[in-house]
Amino acid sequence: MQDSLKLVLSPELSYKFYKVGVEETPLLVIDNFIRDAHLLVDFCVTNTSFNKVDNFYPGLRMAAPNRYIHVINHYLADLLSNIFGLTQDKIAGGKALYSMVVTPPDQLEITQCLPHIDSYLSGDLACVHFLCDKEKGGTSLYRHRKTGYEKITSENIDHYKQSVVEEGALKFDIKSYMNGSNAYFEQIASVDAMFNRMIIYPSNILHSGNIAPDFNFDPNPISGRLTLNSFIYCKRTS
Repeated sequence: MQDSLKLVLSPELSYKFYKVGVEETPLLVIDNFIRDAHLLVDFCVTNTSFNKVDNFYPGLRMAAPNRYIHVINHYLADLLSNIFGLTQDKIAGGKALYSMVVTPPDQLEITQCLPHIDSYLSGDLACVHFLCDKEKGGTSLYRHRKTGYEKITSENIDHYKQSVVEEGALKFDIKSYMNGSNAYFEQIASVDAMFNRMIIYPSNILHSGNIAPDFNFDPNPISGRLTLNSFIYCKRTS
């Protein structure tokens, strides 16, 4: 089914992009991304092989169809170039994973209670393709209040980590997911989930899924918070 899965852009595709926060970081929101997007859900159901792949993501993941990441790079080439400055000759590769949040708050690692980054290397992009509806929770971007950092880089990552520890942001009476601003992090942008919506932002901006206190940790790809999370890697200059 990998080779037979036809992935093309929807003729109803539309997009908007924003500059968010003090750092004016680009955020791209694409609606009606893939034609017949339900086929991606069908593929997931038919080929279900979810695993807990690391200690960072609070849930389960499995590989996306081989063609999926190439569809993003090819069909969205102009947007990636014009909005993020990531031209095709600068792309080193990428990966795409189906993802489902299934970890209850009391089982979270401490760092999973904070906004996170996917990479501190400038130029890399993160994409979230929602294969679920609004009630499953969207994604938000954040600013660390004490340092003012929105993007974490190789230059500021040590200072950021030290500041988070010193201010007590890792100390919790009760563990919970991020869902809006708190004493340590300010929400600077939020995008609702919507079926077949794709959002793209730099991998090094602080972000988190919007997981509400009454969230249903449903492991069923048809009814749970199913997303396709992709990462596009930028070539490094020596």
